[in-house]
Amino acid sequence: MNSIKEIYKKSAITALKEKFGYKNEMAAPKILKVVINVGAGQGLKDPKFNELAESTLMRITGQRPVKTLAKKSISNFKIREGLIVGLMVTLRGQRMYDFLNKLINITLPRVRDFRGLDPKSVDLQGNLNLGFREHISFPEIKSDEVERIHGLQICVVTSAKTHEEGLELLKLLGFPFQK
Repeated sequence: MNSIKEIYKKSAITALKEKFGYKNEMAAPKILKVVINVGAGQGLKDPKFNELAESTLMRITGQRPVKTLAKKSISNFKIREGLIVGLMVTLRGQRMYDFLNKLINITLPRVRDFRGLDPKSVDLQGNLNLGFREHISFPEIKSDEVERIHGLQICVVTSAKTHEEGLELLKLLGFPFQK
């Protein structure tokens, strides 16, 4: 099981230079950061949910999440200004590569009815957006200890300029896309 950083340096850069005609290795797209987000919609009614989501994010990423606060009050959604509406973690550097390695090799195969990632989940700027309905597919979460199942979103931000560049980079790094 090679590290994603090693795969990128050894084979992905040369393949990207060949395919897109980059003159310099630094022009090839790379992964900049990974953002993991949990929306705390259920936490508005149950304050214990925020603590639960915070502990699961800490287990999954090894980093304490940042609480995102509501900027405006919205009466239809019963949101007041300053209320916690989500939790997020931004991973960079070695932690990011370790998380991506775990995501590709362990977590995605454990997802129920997984047939590969949809190529449409890569946006026009080359960033990959994933959504998990259940957080229990991560190996750090033991299913017998779970009180409540919640979802989370993962955004893999790349320096690619187009959809094709981002998709090719992610395929070369080993992300399992549908055929």
